[in-house]
Amino acid sequence: MGKPTGFMEYTREAPPKKDPLARVKNWQEFQIVMPEEKLQEQGARCMDCAIPFCQAGTTMEGSDEIGCPVYNLIPEWNDLVYRGKWKEALERLHKTNNFPEFTGRVCPAPCEGSCTVALNDDPVTIKSIEFHIVEKGFKEGWIKASPPKKRTGKHVAVIGSGPAGLAAAAQLNKAGHHVTVFEKDDRIGGLLTYGIPDVKLPYHIVERRLTLLEEEGVKFVTNTEIGKNYSTEELNKNFDSVILCTGAQVHRDVPAEGRGLDGIHYAMDFLRPNTKSLLDSEHKDGNYISAEGKNIIVIGGGDTGVDCITTSLRHGCNSLVQFDIHPEKDSTRDENNPWPLYPQVYTQEEGHKEAEAVFGNDPRAYKVMTKKFVGDENGRVKELHTIEVDTVYENGKKIRKEIPGTERVWKADLVFLAIGFTGPEQEPLKQMEIETDERSNVKAEYGKYSTNKEGVFAAGDSRRGQSLVVWAIHEGREAARECDKYLMGTTNLT
Repeated sequence: MGKPTGFMEYTREAPPKKDPLARVKNWQEFQIVMPEEKLQEQGARCMDCAIPFCQAGTTMEGSDEIGCPVYNLIPEWNDLVYRGKWKEALERLHKTNNFPEFTGRVCPAPCEGSCTVALNDDPVTIKSIEFHIVEKGFKEGWIKASPPKKRTGKHVAVIGSGPAGLAAAAQLNKAGHHVTVFEKDDRIGGLLTYGIPDVKLPYHIVERRLTLLEEEGVKFVTNTEIGKNYSTEELNKNFDSVILCTGAQVHRDVPAEGRGLDGIHYAMDFLRPNTKSLLDSEHKDGNYISAEGKNIIVIGGGDTGVDCITTSLRHGCNSLVQFDIHPEKDSTRDENNPWPLYPQVYTQEEGHKEAEAVFGNDPRAYKVMTKKFVGDENGRVKELHTIEVDTVYENGKKIRKEIPGTERVWKADLVFLAIGFTGPEQEPLKQMEIETDERSNVKAEYGKYSTNKEGVFAAGDSRRGQSLVVWAIHEGREAARECDKYLMGTTNLT
């Protein structure tokens, strides 16, 4: 511990952001780099507590996460940053996390919610320190390709190139196996590329890491879907083992009257074409759903809904509302949400701040449930009918109780459904004869990751359900460890 009194001497200071009204005019990242001296002060706030819950990486039954799922050695690299040993901090960071440049941008930082300083003060700025460690590593040229010194002769197929697939591929390649990653889209990256807007995670950041993986020997195959243009027979013939990292891509729907009207889209059917058009032509090809001049309603209060807000604002929408079926959170923890659990408190995401800057108010409407979509004479949505609800539990079952007198009509030209995903696509799993659980996810025990088919493993959202990027990286690494053990009888992967 470099400075025992650091947490008492320095206050939390997060990196500044570009002005919301200015940044909604472009697709550039908006975090401003802090001076290194400031970051070193922030690192000094880490108090070397006896039990660093920030890196616990666990969950409690019926509760939220505690700490970092990839077990980042947070107190160690905080101390190294404080002492100006950035290269050593990078080495410690890469020891547990293959892609800190991703998590440093898009992770909600459960580590900060479990920070001991947060018991009676603001937590250490762990996420921003992680971000700057890895970015300094790239800037200084410390991050270079490191191919394995020898190959095992074993061939592994990774199906899906999202964070779980890339983490699994990186680890298996490190172990010396020949790794091929199959991606059904035209670009590698899965949700990192097409699921997260470029302002939050620019594609050149993803591409930078992909280039390193290719230089290290990982082979990427795009526009290839297992069971369609690459048969399961070829998969079995050409590979000694397979890891399924296909994600959870089956959308959850809103089965309300009028759902079939034009102008109602799943969030990913809005976000994916937007990013593809941006990358292909800077939107000049017009191959995307434009929110320009439109009245937008986003159904769903999570991160994907915020991504729809972020994108709609940059298109130049006319108005914007986000429906959240839950009540507005308090600014402090409830007694059933104690430290070190992830804090369930009121926060404004950057997209909310941008909407407030543009329209003068936070875009969220709480406790709102859609009852009916109404269309015009051309079959296009023109309004939504809603009612407020209380969420209660009866006999262990969640019930939405309507509140009489809270009916309302909302004008809408475009509606985006951002209420999550129910599980992975089933057809490839059926062709591979992979068993699924009662939630339609791949049936594979946590920690072992093996499916009912010998030599086939599963990791990430396809196994655990929709989750965080950091959990996907964690599972990809662990599945690689189990796969390596299966292939070689032992493993040095962690």
